[in-house]
Amino acid sequence: MGEFRPISVHHALGGGPVADTLLWRKCYGGVMLLIGSTVMWVLFERAGYNFLSFVANSLLLLVVILFFWVKSASLLNRPLPPIPDLDISEESVLIAADEIRVWVNRALATVHEIAVDGNLRTLVLVAFGLWMVSCIGSLFNFLTLVYIGVLLSLSVPLLYDTFQPQIDEKLIVVHKNMSVVLKIVDLILQNIPMAQKKQKKTE
Repeated sequence: MGEFRPISVHHALGGGPVADTLLWRKCYGGVMLLIGSTVMWVLFERAGYNFLSFVANSLLLLVVILFFWVKSASLLNRPLPPIPDLDISEESVLIAADEIRVWVNRALATVHEIAVDGNLRTLVLVAFGLWMVSCIGSLFNFLTLVYIGVLLSLSVPLLYDTFQPQIDEKLIVVHKNMSVVLKIVDLILQNIPMAQKKQKKTE
């Protein structure tokens, strides 16, 4: 077992604007994300506002504002609205497709381990994960889960970055205990197919 080597949280998050936002190094981005997600959650979850109506009304307001802006600009010799050229590059599409392909291949490999190889350990882990998701989903709806995810993403990385040495000590202990538990589970699961084969031979 290798030694636990702490790494920079900022580097682990990619070291870009997203990392700066999650670690509150750019307070503007974190505040805007927090306010925006809170407003959305209050509108759709508490006020009962319909998501489709909200999108349609927002687009309608934007189109009307842009239309009158262009008309007034041509009459008053003012500059046109600063709208950039909205174009998705082929490179960005290929990067997104490659990332999606990686996740799809992982999912297919997991299915192959369960359905073809008969890996009982993978089946137990997947079943436990899906059961946990089902339990959490029964407590909250999807929008609330997304909002909780935003709150956690704005708080957990910052807390870990602040108290990394203390948290790493606890994680090392948890990692050692989990390794022992997984070894015991592997031994149990490896003996189950052998018992089944012995029963088939006696039949």
